[in-house]
Amino acid sequence: MLLVDSEEPVTAAHQSGSPVHWQPWQHLRWKKPSTADGIDCHLMVQIMESWLLADRDQLKKFFGQGFNEKALPPLVHNSVESIPKEDILDGLKRATQNSTKGKYSKGQHSFELLAQLDPNKVTAASPWAQRLVEELKRRVK
Repeated sequence: MLLVDSEEPVTAAHQSGSPVHWQPWQHLRWKKPSTADGIDCHLMVQIMESWLLADRDQLKKFFGQGFNEKALPPLVHNSVESIPKEDILDGLKRATQNSTKGKYSKGQHSFELLAQLDPNKVTAASPWAQRLVEELKRRVK
């Protein structure tokens, strides 16, 4: 399985019908390996930091005093996937600039924070995350 950033919004043509039939390879404009299926590719829409916005309680807890939640971009229709990546990164930097842990840095904070997110909040705010979790559950049965 492959999990990558989509880097841009996924068009309706690549996300129509059942999530099993979504077309991440076509969105990425990558040649699908001959041994892979469409369900083997999963997207973090638009970037991994999108998922961080789904669990604002954990962001506040993680960054501590000085964290400014109001600097984060608002969720549109309770979805993190439609927020432009530039808005997400700018919002995280502004929200964390005076925090206990300092300004958000992908290398310094992202993976530790990602591991602490509530998966139910992430899947509720991201259909692509839901698709990934459902496929992982299906494969471990």
